[in-house]
Amino acid sequence: MKRYEQLERIRRLDPVADALEIYRISVSLEFPWDYTRALELALYRTYAVPSIGRLLARTAELTERTQKRYDDTSLLLDTIVEHGFAAEQGRTAIRRINQMHRSYDIGDDDMRYVLSTFVVVPRRWIDTYGWRRLSRHEIIATTEYYRTLGRHMGIPDIPRTYEEFEALLDSYEEAHFGWDEEARRVSDATLGLMASWYPRPLAPLLRTVTLALLDEPLLRAFRYPKPGAAATALVRRAVWTRGRLVRLMPPRRSPHFARQNREIKGYPDGYRVADLGTRPVPGLRGCPVRHLDTSAADPVE
Repeated sequence: MKRYEQLERIRRLDPVADALEIYRISVSLEFPWDYTRALELALYRTYAVPSIGRLLARTAELTERTQKRYDDTSLLLDTIVEHGFAAEQGRTAIRRINQMHRSYDIGDDDMRYVLSTFVVVPRRWIDTYGWRRLSRHEIIATTEYYRTLGRHMGIPDIPRTYEEFEALLDSYEEAHFGWDEEARRVSDATLGLMASWYPRPLAPLLRTVTLALLDEPLLRAFRYPKPGAAATALVRRAVWTRGRLVRLMPPRRSPHFARQNREIKGYPDGYRVADLGTRPVPGLRGCPVRHLDTSAADPVE
């Protein structure tokens, strides 16, 4: 198999009708490491919106059970990518996601913003650090994939194009990013989790590396000191260089899904999709009222 053979395959597909297949190829064959890092960053960005960060802090899922929350979020989203929206596993994952969200008062605006991070942040990461840039087919397919996921989640007024998602993300962050003490606790716990995946003596270095990959609006929102220019340039150059080296390697022949990542620690003996996620305590409130229709757990025709 040649290095660009999968890209040629993608270009022969319809970016709307075959959105799931194209997205699955990109995530599991072309950019599995990049998508893992980019989706981690996408979710992390949402903490800087105080209404989101405060709610996550009050659930204690990301401060007291950080590894489990990371595992469950990754595995639920991964299940839909691997099996699709219509398969029983995908339907079960969507149902669990909706059951969790229905337990909290989450505003539609916040939900649309979170969805936009899944569309925009990976494109920006891969275009900067990946072994190649995303093709237009992949961008359209990714947009359509998350539009479909958003419909299953009952999110209204979903953007129609990548450009609309990008405009939403940028404007929402400009308007809503800000300091919140509880959100900072969620951020600190997440940085601590990432450091815990490596030998303890490396923790301070890994924190610096992570902060060097964050943009200024994120650093300001969490009030983290900005890493020095030399350290930032070194870290970003190293990640960029990794992408150049991957380009020279033989292409991946078998798909790699998030469930295979070494960062998933909580299920050494396997898991049932129906058991993933939280069982929230009724009555916890953090944002404007939002009610999901139960039918959103089922595939949209």
